[in-house]
Amino acid sequence: MTRFVVCGETLIDLVRSAEPVQDSFSSSWLALSAGGPMNSAVALGRLGADSHFLGRISRDAFGAQLRGHIADAGVELDLATESSQATSIAVVSLDEHGVASYTFHFAETANFGWQEDDLPMLEKDDWLHIASLACVVSPGAEVLLDWVNRIPSGVSYDINVRPTVITEPTIYWERVKPWLRAVGRRGGIVKASDEDLGYLAKAGAKSSDPIDVALDWVEHYGLGMVVVTLGPGGGVAVMPDGEVVRAPGYPTEVVDTVGAGDTFMAGFLDGYVQQGLGVQSSLRRGAAAASIVCSRRGAQPPTAAEVDALIASRS
Repeated sequence: MTRFVVCGETLIDLVRSAEPVQDSFSSSWLALSAGGPMNSAVALGRLGADSHFLGRISRDAFGAQLRGHIADAGVELDLATESSQATSIAVVSLDEHGVASYTFHFAETANFGWQEDDLPMLEKDDWLHIASLACVVSPGAEVLLDWVNRIPSGVSYDINVRPTVITEPTIYWERVKPWLRAVGRRGGIVKASDEDLGYLAKAGAKSSDPIDVALDWVEHYGLGMVVVTLGPGGGVAVMPDGEVVRAPGYPTEVVDTVGAGDTFMAGFLDGYVQQGLGVQSSLRRGAAAASIVCSRRGAQPPTAAEVDALIASRS
């Protein structure tokens, strides 16, 4: 069985309670375990994969909650590092369609203080999935990039753009480009949403169409594949020969979209890397997993049995 090592941040999502107590003095919120990379690690664990989370987790009360959540999904914490810094916080706003936007509180928090000694030398048969803000927020991003350039394992990278953290597309793009080069050197996989690609295209891409942007990346950086999520439209994979493989979404009643892209990528990796399924079948697993998580509050990924049942019901 492939060992998945998922690297990146954890945080607490503060989401307004469904039955809020609110006046001019107080309001009620839920503190949900979150963080894109952690969500993917948990989703892989619930799918039955050998999942290990590589992150810097605080020793504070929120850190204890996060550790419990990760362990409850069957994810190993043997590679994680404890930090005396505080847990990162994200205040979540949901629009009328349940689509989430985030305001982050990151200063001096645990996620971004990576040191070289925190990072293991992976094996060739491992699969590293690395994601999100840990790859673009200094000072840790530079340490992680140097490490990824040295390890021999397979690799996938989820860009997971957060425009409220880096508000200028040109600056964001300059921080993403070295990761595309690093992943491309070993023919790895990049994952991005259509919105991620549209945002980064503002930095001067020849086209704003997400598929055109992905095609350009595959050709220019030597990537093995770019997986593009399309919200309710499912997902596509752009291949080195220019082929675009598509899988439709699975309609559901959306509670919120928190963790949808993270869960999609876990479903895809479980299919493609672990089970050796074809690209389209793996996209289908990703889309089904994302559909299920969108029907629940917060990032609560499904089991393999739930994914299989949804796919079977729509076949």
